[in-house]
Amino acid sequence: MGGGDRLNAWGVGKHWVRWVAKHGVARIGFRALSKRGDPYAQLMTDAGGSGDPYPAIERIRANGPLASGLAGLITADHEISREVLRDKRFVTLAIGNLPLPKTIKWIFRATEPGLPNPVESPAMLAVDPPVHTRYRKLVSRAFTPRALAALDTRIREVTEQLLDDLAGKPQVDLVADYAAKLPVAIIAEMLGVPLEHAPKLLKWGGHGSVLLDVGISWGAYRQASDSLVAFDHFLDEHIASLRASRNDGILGTVIAEGDLNPRELKVTAALLLGAGFETTVNLIGNGIVALQRHPDQLDALRSDPSLWPNAIEEILRFDSPVQLTGRVAKDRIELSQKIIEKGEVVVTLLGGANRDPAVFANPDKFDVARDNARDHLAFSSGVHVCLGASLARMEGIIALQSLTERYPDLRLTGPPVHRGLVNLHGYEQLPAQVGTRSRAITQAD
Repeated sequence: MGGGDRLNAWGVGKHWVRWVAKHGVARIGFRALSKRGDPYAQLMTDAGGSGDPYPAIERIRANGPLASGLAGLITADHEISREVLRDKRFVTLAIGNLPLPKTIKWIFRATEPGLPNPVESPAMLAVDPPVHTRYRKLVSRAFTPRALAALDTRIREVTEQLLDDLAGKPQVDLVADYAAKLPVAIIAEMLGVPLEHAPKLLKWGGHGSVLLDVGISWGAYRQASDSLVAFDHFLDEHIASLRASRNDGILGTVIAEGDLNPRELKVTAALLLGAGFETTVNLIGNGIVALQRHPDQLDALRSDPSLWPNAIEEILRFDSPVQLTGRVAKDRIELSQKIIEKGEVVVTLLGGANRDPAVFANPDKFDVARDNARDHLAFSSGVHVCLGASLARMEGIIALQSLTERYPDLRLTGPPVHRGLVNLHGYEQLPAQVGTRSRAITQAD
């Protein structure tokens, strides 16, 4: 990354102030409460490092369907989570929706960096209808059943090439060499980005993904900000190129229609990038680990390949790639016999909702034939349901079925290395050997 792709001294100062307001204070609070045994604080500080959020989630569940915490109310209850995510009386965690002191809101306005941050306004994740409706309508055409059906052949071509590349290697990393390469190659093509830029997209996306956590370190925030600066410069050139070439991909089409201003275009590109590969990388990686740890379930899939679509739903339920999200009450609301005041935050633990024993029998059991696996909330729910959910499902089925069929002797050769994040839950490294046997790839029914 060149010097022009890093923050200057003034930019560093503004970002530090913004980090203190958004993460620094919360970081101190979480650490203090974690030492006192607060389960939500432990989830936010310890779970990322351990890679196992579920013990802390179960302690939160034991405190009731709506527990109190540093950030507001927290729930691991499936019914409450779904209701909060679908109820129009709850809005996003955008700064303007939060009951913050005027001084804090002024700090956020004064330190606004104007970068393509996919979790800050005007990104779709941080705006509500009708603005959200307008944005989503513009880009959702890229994820329609017809559009995805047209991608099927290309996804299989990329998958086969990646599997060919694994052959004969004594050791592979199934994240860097496989799980990450497939979705980023597909979303790059959808955005009209030449494939040689895919490694940069992966790096920027990896650095930027920490911004979905709360209480991150200054070093992580600074690295993410530097990557957003680089991505911003890249988008300036890329958007100009698409405009000149009249590219017919999703981003080129949105540019040609002229309905978004330059900043809206950039944050939309950032969101499409994240929706197109971040969740899928974790889905594939989490699926590899789940199947390796439950070989009986892999045997079931080999005996009956028609179970693969349901297996993907069970992977999403059992080890959710996205662990939590939040909403703000815009009115005084009664929920689960509890009054939620206007401006109060409700954090929905998606990973906890997906292991709610009131909905899923034996919730800690991994069962690829589970009859209600698709009732999970891994992709959220309501108007903000994950834009790339259908693409992630398609890529997950193709990637995992193809890998396990092509290399039946695949095995992990070392402990999986977690990403160290709380919200985006997955693996950074999966050391493995694919074995010497190779079989032809079939297609899921």
